[in-house]
Amino acid sequence: EATFADWLATIAGVRLLTSAEAAAVADLVINATNGESSLAALTAAGEANLAGKVLLDAANPLDFSDGFPPRLSVCNTDSLAEQIQRAFPAAKVVKSLNTLNAGVMVDPAALGLGGTTMFVAGDDAEAKATVTGLLRDLGWQSILDLGGVEAARGMEMYLPLWLRIVQSTGNVAFNIAIVPTEG
Repeated sequence: EATFADWLATIAGVRLLTSAEAAAVADLVINATNGESSLAALTAAGEANLAGKVLLDAANPLDFSDGFPPRLSVCNTDSLAEQIQRAFPAAKVVKSLNTLNAGVMVDPAALGLGGTTMFVAGDDAEAKATVTGLLRDLGWQSILDLGGVEAARGMEMYLPLWLRIVQSTGNVAFNIAIVPTEG
């Protein structure tokens, strides 16, 4: 049976790096960790290695200690994204991609709909523009800027509803669309 090392040896130019090594050479850092371990993972990446970088936070502060459905470990007056921004003040934190599953994140057209909505929130306009560009590269057409990093509170609080929808439908491949009315 092939090992990860065997597979890695077949891929030219790919090498494993520590979190700190990867963050040091990255132009953009994506936090896609379990929300309960996000701060520790980013600490391992190194504050100096995150300084000045766009940090796309796709994690959610889900606490499964009491089973399913999970509760949020932080909500209402704070968010995981805000905690990350406070812990790494020189990073440019942008919350996005946390309100749906990975398959839809990278291929929104897979839903077969005319367009669902992706949200962004953060305090740095240039960082949000960078993330918006990445989202457009992934195929997102409807991107709604919700404002500063504190808007991540609502984005993260959507997850308990998202999980209940998954539980009720048995489907993770869905998203929402914001359809404003005229007038």
